[in-house]
Amino acid sequence: MSVLVVGSVAYDSVKTPVGSREDALGGSATFFSVSCSNFDQVSLVAIIGEDFRDQDIKLVESHGVDVSGLERVAGRTFRWSGVYGTEDVNTRTTLDTQLNVFADFSPTLNESHRTEPYLFLANIAPSLQLDVLRQMKTRPKLVALDTMDFWIEGSNDELTEVVREVDVVFMDQGEARSFAKAANLTQAAKTIHDLGPKTVVVKRGENGVLVFHNGQPFAAPAVPLDRVVDPTGAGDTFAGGFMGYLAATGDLTERGFRRAAVLGSVMGSFVVEGFSLDRLTAITRNDIETRFRQLTELTRFEPLADDETLPSRTK
Repeated sequence: MSVLVVGSVAYDSVKTPVGSREDALGGSATFFSVSCSNFDQVSLVAIIGEDFRDQDIKLVESHGVDVSGLERVAGRTFRWSGVYGTEDVNTRTTLDTQLNVFADFSPTLNESHRTEPYLFLANIAPSLQLDVLRQMKTRPKLVALDTMDFWIEGSNDELTEVVREVDVVFMDQGEARSFAKAANLTQAAKTIHDLGPKTVVVKRGENGVLVFHNGQPFAAPAVPLDRVVDPTGAGDTFAGGFMGYLAATGDLTERGFRRAAVLGSVMGSFVVEGFSLDRLTAITRNDIETRFRQLTELTRFEPLADDETLPSRTK
């Protein structure tokens, strides 16, 4: 099987407690596609400006990503800059956003894109996400989307419309609470599930992820790390591993979604260990499998036997 991702390709300038990087390769579709490419074929649809570096296209291509849908136009590539907190690296402040050519992005799928069996609608305007879905010749086996507070607050009606038509929704815990207007994450997930998606994935940063598949909750921890360099793109990298596993195996059962969540956490743990895609592009198959097994062991414990009970203090 193969995966189509429609989203942004950008240059990021970030400052973290570890250091800083100017004009580093980024964008939701970039992180997703490189992560996903470790497991299955992936095609990228995005827009870039005339200033986009040829070596960055070659870097993405070197991971087997189909970039035939990468459109280059006159103007400057989308740019974002931000700074991460010194006490909590999960908090960040946006310093500048320059949409540039991304402001006029209107994705047009070619014939091969229109029949892809797995579709990931990365963080772009809900109206564009819906338009991409409408361009598909047949309904993909699985359609997933990601979003952000900007769309929740400014395009809620359009976002709700596209959420009704997808199978999987990725949101961080703040976004889920805001969109569902519920403080409790379980209730927020149920509200989103009731709109139509069978699976709601709630990202919780260093606290892991909650997956509600057909209403059944599953919690996967984050990989414990002693050093986080740059959290940029962690959520998109997570989604790339998640969707890559499902597409490669075709396992859309509860078992498959649980494994996908664990693999997503593994992939996200790699990208934050370096700036941009530095770490993600250097990992091997053995690195991925070793960390997957480590995360499995992290949550392993002996269940109660049928004839066993927990100790109880009697008075």
